[in-house]
Amino acid sequence: MTEIDGDVVVIVAAGPGLGLAVARRFAREGASIGLIARATDRLDELAGELRANGTTVATATSDVADPVALREAFGVLHDLLGDPTVLVFNASEYVEGRPAEVSYDAFMHGVYVGVGAALVSVQEVVPNMRSAGRGTLLLTGSVAAEKPSVSAATVGVAKAALRNLGLSLHSELAPDGIQAVTVTIRGVLQGPKALDVDEIADYYWALHSQPRESWAPEMSFPPP
Repeated sequence: MTEIDGDVVVIVAAGPGLGLAVARRFAREGASIGLIARATDRLDELAGELRANGTTVATATSDVADPVALREAFGVLHDLLGDPTVLVFNASEYVEGRPAEVSYDAFMHGVYVGVGAALVSVQEVVPNMRSAGRGTLLLTGSVAAEKPSVSAATVGVAKAALRNLGLSLHSELAPDGIQAVTVTIRGVLQGPKALDVDEIADYYWALHSQPRESWAPEMSFPPP
């Protein structure tokens, strides 16, 4: 295991949008970056861009819907980077289907990706964070948790469950020095009306670096 000063940030479901923006933002502060995604070519591209700017990066390929593979991916990153101090969970899956019609398997798969994988990820990093007495869990939420879509009910259920998990984690882990916060993204991340992912990444950094007395279980972007 390589000993590295500064934060070790693990981004689950890393992609070229928000995931890369968050990686770049934390890397500017000297963080080492661990990336987990399903596609090896995507990981290689993201890692290459970060390394070109001098960032220490490690990658691990995993389908987040596979809990065994996801745990193994965390193990790979831990061996390469050390104990994670920041977890950024971005995973979600769009499942089209009205609640009275969507198949059980598709529904449960979407819910697992959106919140089951979050539980696995949290449980992989929290023990070491507890030992260190510090850490940050940033769970990327969505306004769909409050305003579900009839045509894509699974997303709203998964995001509502993620929000609930985040609230519970905040209550459980704050006494241990671990900040758990769900960030409700009030907008879209793609298309002509997309939010600026670099601004969201700045917000994530601000949440991570804020003093403990400012911690809250749930925040929104854009801020109210």
